[in-house]
Formats: sequence, structure tokens, C-alpha cells
Amino acid sequence: MTIAYIPYGAYWSTPFVRWQGALAELHSLRLAAWVAERALAKRELSPEIFDFGVLGMTVPQQGCFYGLPWAMGALGAAQVGGPTVMQACATSARSVQVAAQEVAGGLAECALVLTCDRVSNGPHIYYPAPSAPGGTGASENWVLDNFARDPFAGVAMIATAENVARKHGVTREAQDDLTLARYAQYDAALAEDRAFHRRFMDLPFAVPDPRFGKVVASLEGDIGIQPSDPDKVRALKPVVEGGSVTFAGQTHPADGNAGLVVTTRERARELARAPGIEVAILGFGTARTAIAHMPEAPVPASARALAQAGLGIGQIDAVKSHNPFIVNDLVFARETGFPLAAMNNYGCSLVWGHPQGPTGLRALIELIEELAIRGGGRGLFQGCAAGDTAMAVVIEVTGC
Repeated sequence: MTIAYIPYGAYWSTPFVRWQGALAELHSLRLAAWVAERALAKRELSPEIFDFGVLGMTVPQQGCFYGLPWAMGALGAAQVGGPTVMQACATSARSVQVAAQEVAGGLAECALVLTCDRVSNGPHIYYPAPSAPGGTGASENWVLDNFARDPFAGVAMIATAENVARKHGVTREAQDDLTLARYAQYDAALAEDRAFHRRFMDLPFAVPDPRFGKVVASLEGDIGIQPSDPDKVRALKPVVEGGSVTFAGQTHPADGNAGLVVTTRERARELARAPGIEVAILGFGTARTAIAHMPEAPVPASARALAQAGLGIGQIDAVKSHNPFIVNDLVFARETGFPLAAMNNYGCSLVWGHPQGPTGLRALIELIEELAIRGGGRGLFQGCAAGDTAMAVVIEVTGC
């Protein structure tokens, strides 16, 4: 069963920039609309084609109460309404699911999925409490406080990786070896002047000023990726005393955005960069694992997505993971039997960073392009999310 289609080439991603970098002072929602307007024009896609939209973001920005309608109006599609989705690191997959279900249900013909986040300079939020002693309310640093503690599990996110590593006997040596392999895979995307990235990134990427009035800089690609020196990786101390996960074995916060079109089969053929290539969405899966064991969650989520698609893991040609910890990939391969070397070709979020909302969408876009390069096939995107949850998406690329 096909749920909906993605027109081949009707998607884009900015470079991802390590937090407190070149995008740190740009309003993430306004930047996403600014980028989308230009990306659509370059692909000769009019904003008038859309009758539905989904905005995915996890870090509030000033005025984001108006969400998707504001973003669509800013990019020239003021006729479009739709929801704003916030599901931590699963935001992209959920946004695509919402759009696909709207199309499959006949409620929309052509939807734009727009995802963005600026982890840099996260908001500081104050919650008034007039009846409290002294009238003083509670406050939080939206980004840092939530990185540090899951209010239900009562632990930091890195603790979930340590729990899973201990449970599955994942050694420090295995983590270092696979981390270095993942960086080598990313290097393949940089070959021939970033040929792989240019399949979906508009490079050099123009950086506007905070008023979005003029271009003030340009980026050749992702910014802030640390070189993978084997000696340095193996010499790092674990982040948590007595643990095994190092800074090399986990991703870094970043800023960026991504967009993707979801539509019917007929419209996808009309809008595709290469009309003969079809990208079908076959299934979605959501799961929650044991408390404080987040890196395990992609395994049951993937099983559910594969079941909806009517496929087994042996029928999947490529896997992309949102792997905030390298532990994620080691456990997924052990539990499913999918080869580690066949996962995350051309890069993954462990390497290029994690802006949260758009992370999964970039991975899904890269999965489409990897399948197109190999001449077609079936792909699985899977990734964990805060709250010991995960989502997965199954796609198929044909006609290459």
C-alpha cells in the first residue's frame, strides 16, 4: 500500500551549522520561510500549488504562536493553513505522516512539510505563579534544561545511552570503531565538491542578516563538524564517569531547516525533477521503549513501519538513522540483523548535527538520494526522540 508520494527533487535542506554559529541570531521560522521561497523558485515550483502545510519545530521563537499560517504566508502561499507539530527529534517523521495522511485521505492534494529549529540562544521561559510565596513563578532554559533532565524519567539524555550500552553489552571499542566509520561515510558526501549534498542543498548557501533584508555571508556546506582523528577519538574520556559514551559518540546541537513536498502520484509526476523517478511513502511506525532507554526505541518503531509497508528488514536496501548516540546504530543492527556498513551512507546526524525539528527530514531526503544513486530500492528512516520514543518511515524509489 502506498500512502502518498514525494516528487523527486521537490525537497531541500540548508547546511547544518553547529550551535552559536552563523545561524545563531536568525529567527528559525522566518529563515525557513526565506529559504523555502528561494528553494521553490529554483525548482520552478509555485507556492500556489499547495493546499495544505505542516510546520515542524521544537524550540519556540518569537511569534511562533501563529505557526504554519505565518510561515506559508511569508513564503508566498497565504492561501494555505495547517498544523504545527512538536515531537522532539521525531518531529520531521510526524510532520511527513500528517501531510501524507491528509493527502491519502483526500483532504489535500499537495502539501508542504517545513521543518526548522534554532537550538542556539534558546528561549528562557518564565511561568507566573501569583499565588506562590512571594508571587515568584517557575522558569526554565528551554534547550539546556530539557537536555539535562527528562521530567518523567528523571535523567539526562546521555543516561539513556549509557543504560542501553550496559544492557546490550556495547563496548567503548565498538562505539569508537563505528563512530570513525560514520565520519568516513560522511566524507563520501564531500567528494567532487560536495556532489552528494548538491543534489538537495542549494550551495553556496546564502545567509541573510537578522532583518532578512540582504545577504551577508555564504556557507559552502555544513559548519562545525570535528575532524575524525582516530587517536583523539580513542583518547577521549567518557562524558559520565564510569560510562562508555564520549563526546565523539554523540551528536552536537545545530541550527538549520529543511522542506519537502508530499502529494498524489499524478501530481508527483508533474512536479518531479525527473518525472520517471517515483518516491512512494509506504509506512510509518511509532514506539515507546522502557523508561530511560531511548536508543532502543527505533527497533520497535521500525518493526511497525515495516509491518504497515508489508515488508521485512531483509527487503530494505538502505537505512538512515537519527543517531544522537552511536549506541543507537549498534543496538539497531544487533536487534534487526541489518548490516552496520549498509546504514547511513553519505552521513548521519551523529556527524552533521542535530537541529531537532529538521534533523529527520534531512535524513529522509538523503535516503531518497542514496536510493536514486543505487538505481532505486526500498529505504527505512528511523530515529529516537525524547521521552524514550521513536518514529520510522519506509519509502520506495523506482524508475531510476
